[in-house]
Amino acid sequence: MPPATRELSMRMRPAWPVPRGRSVRVLPRGPRRGAVALAAVLVLAPVAGCHTPVVPPGAPTRWPAELAHRWQWQWQLTGQVDVTVDADVYLLDPVRTTSAETAALRARDRRLVCQIRVGTYASTDPDASRFPADALGAAVAGRPGSQWLDVRRWDALEPVLADRFRLCRGKGFGAVAVDDADGYRHRTGFPLDFDDQLRFNRRLAALARRLDLSPGLVDDVPQVAALAPDFDFAVNQECVRRRECAKLLPFADADKPVFHVEYTGDPTAFCVTTVGYGFASMLKDRKLDAWRDPCPQL
Repeated sequence: MPPATRELSMRMRPAWPVPRGRSVRVLPRGPRRGAVALAAVLVLAPVAGCHTPVVPPGAPTRWPAELAHRWQWQWQLTGQVDVTVDADVYLLDPVRTTSAETAALRARDRRLVCQIRVGTYASTDPDASRFPADALGAAVAGRPGSQWLDVRRWDALEPVLADRFRLCRGKGFGAVAVDDADGYRHRTGFPLDFDDQLRFNRRLAALARRLDLSPGLVDDVPQVAALAPDFDFAVNQECVRRRECAKLLPFADADKPVFHVEYTGDPTAFCVTTVGYGFASMLKDRKLDAWRDPCPQL
């Protein structure tokens, strides 16, 4: 018997099978039958205090306001994921990260964020063939095999990005950080403007929420003031070096996490600035392996 048929057959079996050759006694009508039926309901009904609601693993990540300035985080995109790092939040590559690794992290009560490049194409991506040729633009500087996408083509991009988000959910991530969401600032090969990008990024946030993911914005600092209401957290690279940390305050002032990283400098120096703003900050190598030097939280 095929598995699907066998499963259906099992589902259709009565809860209390009647042995062959034994007659079925029908309860009489009237008060007695009602009393017996009520007793059966009371016995079989679940006890409220013992019922545990079923919640999909890691979905969607909540960011309590009282913890907004106390997070410790880890960002690892290369090497085997180190699940022992003492961090509340992990930002990971959903393709490279295994379900076993996410399960191990969830067992430690870690919040899991997947990083998705939403504005660029890479020839090595498993779903690269799904992008239409006319949506591919100029090459991305410093990343061979990568091209910018025409983010105005929501009809073509949305199905691919939705499946990438579903991959995150399927592996137990509860949040998604959208990267390369600032094509309008680069030479993409398309006449993208500020409003085109704003519309695209808001659509991404709405898509993430529909798929039970908490949306986060990676960089795109010039649009932070406009997008902070749409996103739950921000991920920023080198706001100290670039002297733009104050532009991230719309997130921090709304008690939304700002996960910040510097690749150069002394943490004892830049932590004074970023922790004072309420950011979760650390020093990392640009290869984003397991090593980190986090700032102490207040």
